[in-house]
Amino acid sequence: MKDCYIVNGEVFIDHKFEKKTLKMSDQVLQVLDADYAVPADADRVDAAGKKVVPGFIDVHTHGAVGVDVNAATAEDLEKICRFVATRGTTSWLCSVLTDTKEQTMWCIDQFKEHKKMDGKGANLLGIHLEGPFLSTEYKGAMPEYLLQKPNMPLLREYQERAEGNIKYITISPEVEGIADDIPAMKELGITVAIGHSGADYDTSWKAINHGAACCTHTFNAMKLLHQHFPAIMGAALESDIYCEAICDGRHLHPGVVRLLLKTKGLDKVVAITDSIMAAGLPDGNYKLGVNDVVVVDGDAKLADTGVRAGSTLTQDVALKNLLSFTGRPLEEVLPLLSENPAKLLGIFDKKGSIADGKDADLVLLDADNNIADVFVGGVQIEK
Repeated sequence: MKDCYIVNGEVFIDHKFEKKTLKMSDQVLQVLDADYAVPADADRVDAAGKKVVPGFIDVHTHGAVGVDVNAATAEDLEKICRFVATRGTTSWLCSVLTDTKEQTMWCIDQFKEHKKMDGKGANLLGIHLEGPFLSTEYKGAMPEYLLQKPNMPLLREYQERAEGNIKYITISPEVEGIADDIPAMKELGITVAIGHSGADYDTSWKAINHGAACCTHTFNAMKLLHQHFPAIMGAALESDIYCEAICDGRHLHPGVVRLLLKTKGLDKVVAITDSIMAAGLPDGNYKLGVNDVVVVDGDAKLADTGVRAGSTLTQDVALKNLLSFTGRPLEEVLPLLSENPAKLLGIFDKKGSIADGKDADLVLLDADNNIADVFVGGVQIEK
């Protein structure tokens, strides 16, 4: 691949914007002075009037553009990759909703097939298992009959089939014995999140002390904070674990987003989409795993119960919502979509910020913070 230079842009480095030139070579970045003499015959992108920021990372999404992860072929996964890249997401995890063993294995196989493809969109970093070790009380869109007690042999089987590519799992701390399995999950290379849960405070802390690193779609599908019974919500807020947040204005009131950031700090909130196959498409009838979902005014709910079921959010919209909800400057909000998820997944050495030697995953924003250009591994994404 020919070297390419991004010139004249305001580059987000060390939590502030600076005039710099960026060189993209062999899919990695080199940060150069703004007045660096770019070779006359080199490819260049003029970013004048634009901000250059790290590519967004979505650790929790179930689909987009008519594709449901639980039913997605390798080619379907590529459709999501190409779509989300146009929205600024340069890396993502495909979230597999609790399903049968056979279907989960099939999803894993499709992920592996996709890894062999010459993708033209976002990096599909790995698999997120949302379940099956979840409580029935706060199951949300999880099919209750498919929920299970702890089963490490099954999880090991999944991870072996996935060749180590299960990167993230959501569990409920109150499922009997599950907290004791968290160290073993971490040994498998899986980051553990807690959620879909009515766990009490002490049980939640047990999971955190055993190594849980995040709270899944915080405030949603969980027992909320009470002054006498802090529950999982209290433990998530008090501890130093990361907290996922769906910033679509539906799952969390803007005031709750502000409260979450004030409580956790800007370095511990991860902006996710939790999007379903309806993202990027009009209102209508869709699927989420085995569930029928109806989307009205962009709001996705289970057809039979009216329970909210994922979102139609994309990360470019999440960024704008965060700016609007909080009134904070872009510099403070950007890590929620880049640095924080990269650190959660343990990939900050390669992704999540702009620095020498890091992957050339970049987003160019215009003056109104719209997506102007996206680069994945140094390759410009077609709009």
